[in-house]
Amino acid sequence: MKLSILIVNWKSKAYLRECLFSIRNTCDALTLQVVVVDGGSFDGCAEMVRGDFPEVEFVQSPTNVGFGRSNNLGFQEVTGEAVLLLNPDTELMPGAVKEMMSGLLDLPDAGLIGARLLNSDGSLQLSSVHPLPTPWNAAVDSDWLRRRWWRIHGPLPGSKPVEVEAVSGACMLLRSEVFRRLGGFDPRYFMYAEDMDLCLKVRRSGLKIFHVPRAVVLHHGGGSSKTQFSRFSVVMIREAIGVYFRSNFGRFQAVQYRLLMGGAAAARILGLLGTWLVAGKAKRNARWGSILKWWAVVRWSVGLEGWARERFRMDNIDYHDRTPAIF
Repeated sequence: MKLSILIVNWKSKAYLRECLFSIRNTCDALTLQVVVVDGGSFDGCAEMVRGDFPEVEFVQSPTNVGFGRSNNLGFQEVTGEAVLLLNPDTELMPGAVKEMMSGLLDLPDAGLIGARLLNSDGSLQLSSVHPLPTPWNAAVDSDWLRRRWWRIHGPLPGSKPVEVEAVSGACMLLRSEVFRRLGGFDPRYFMYAEDMDLCLKVRRSGLKIFHVPRAVVLHHGGGSSKTQFSRFSVVMIREAIGVYFRSNFGRFQAVQYRLLMGGAAAARILGLLGTWLVAGKAKRNARWGSILKWWAVVRWSVGLEGWARERFRMDNIDYHDRTPAIF
């Protein structure tokens, strides 16, 4: 089975170079096509790809149309029977793609395959596997809860593939026909939550999602958006999850999520203020950053961050439009 690897770059040229080197070093035995889309960043990646990786097909988007729509744009060039959607800040470990491809071919009703993601220091990335969002679990989500889930339910390194609800969009393998039939990524999402939307569509189509622990991928995490972290990322994540609930479950769940998220953020602020008062100077600075983060979420929950919704009104695609991408 021919494999295509599709990568969307946005101001991540240095990460992208290492990602492409890892593909070259670990996938030489595969029949492979690699497609890179630059989402309007013009960060020099075009020259780097053409100079160092002439085998890679490059697509330049004139503007930043968002992660999902950039993937849909690149998918128009895909010729493989399977497509691996890969973030530019990832590095494939030896055998990772082979293990994922084996899972796609051998597991019954496999619709989407995810890998075991590791942080730059080799520690487990807790977003490798997680449940699909509900208003409650999205509102109370925390690293502590994710660590607890992994201690109780998490697949061990090197263990057999396990069926899960959702995997991270940093590394997703599926048949090209499935991606095409499902309409690709929903173009309403500018960034964040489009991977959860795709996981939900795969499960609703009757197919299964599997995590393959033997497929190990480094995910340096945040490389594409770290310069825009803080209020932008914090608010955009919540807005994207709100779009997920509204488009898949209706207005009631979207409103429920907004209210629960606002209440949870307010409770976190109260807790942080208590520890901030007794903390040392260094910890005070860290606590204050967290307080500002959750204050932005409170503002979003009551409609005071309206710019985020406007950011989702891309070109002629209305926020409530249910039309999927068409290939």
